[in-house]
Amino acid sequence: MPKIADIEDTPNPNAVKFVLKEPLSWGIAHSFENAEQAKVDPLAAALFAIEHVSNVFYVDRWLTVTQDGEADWPELTRLVAVPIRAAPAADAQTAETVAAASETLEALSPEDKARVAAISALLDSDIRPYLQSDGGDLYIVNLEENLLSVHYQGACGTCPSSISGTLRGVENLVRTIEPNMIVVAI
Repeated sequence: MPKIADIEDTPNPNAVKFVLKEPLSWGIAHSFENAEQAKVDPLAAALFAIEHVSNVFYVDRWLTVTQDGEADWPELTRLVAVPIRAAPAADAQTAETVAAASETLEALSPEDKARVAAISALLDSDIRPYLQSDGGDLYIVNLEENLLSVHYQGACGTCPSSISGTLRGVENLVRTIEPNMIVVAI
């Protein structure tokens, strides 16, 4: 059962990040944008059963809950802490789980896989640490010619600055290695 080590505000006023003492997953991000998506995940389903929860994102030792803007954070924090503490800690991830998480990108050509790997390494070093410290993340969804599709998760998924300033920052960074790249958030 993960113990909550800290609760942090994020730049998104409707999202709070829970830092945990034990991991919920081993490197695999889990993002749910509605209760229907969350049905497959007991923790996310329990969180969406709480009124006002509108997004759940977790990976490793942290979890971000986003609300609809109608709840009082101190009260909502107490409610969401219960299923977080009741959730089982992560089991070791299997190669099968990792393969499923990257299935979409596996269909790319070897050249495009190399491009995605270079872009991902750049994002890992220059973008993701900042997003993760704020309770969110982004991952590459697809690459088609010079169009890179990314998806924001957690606090970043509903934060206005993600779709404006941060997305342009990501695009400018990616253009340092792929000058003609267009980055879109989906």
